[in-house]
Amino acid sequence: MRFRERTDTEQNVDISPLIDMVFILLIFFMVSTTFVKDMKLDLERPTASSATAASTKAIRLYIDNSGDTYLDGQPIRVWVIQSRLRDLLSTSASQSVLVVTDDQVPAGRLVEVVDQARRAGAQDVGVATVDEAGAG
Repeated sequence: MRFRERTDTEQNVDISPLIDMVFILLIFFMVSTTFVKDMKLDLERPTASSATAASTKAIRLYIDNSGDTYLDGQPIRVWVIQSRLRDLLSTSASQSVLVVTDDQVPAGRLVEVVDQARRAGAQDVGVATVDEAGAG
């Protein structure tokens, strides 16, 4: 009895769909993760007993202890805040602005920045503080 000669068939596993799925999951997690970046300014925020948590999606304006104003990490003049914020608010899902300020900033400068944010169309303008209970 004569047996047929067996040919070795090589089994290949196609992993390209697996690689595609890994990249799709990577993109999904990158898009769905909220990246909150605070500027590296050394600010001593004022304390308040009525402090509440702010939205992480709020546009942040920074005022350092010398009175310089920053928007998205870039220095900005007070008279330009309104137009730049109006552009950012038109593309942002959140209509709120958070002003992060130093404790030593004069009240007039803070009011000027908050006023510019309201004129730009922000519906909710807040000032970042430290909760007095946690500031012991």
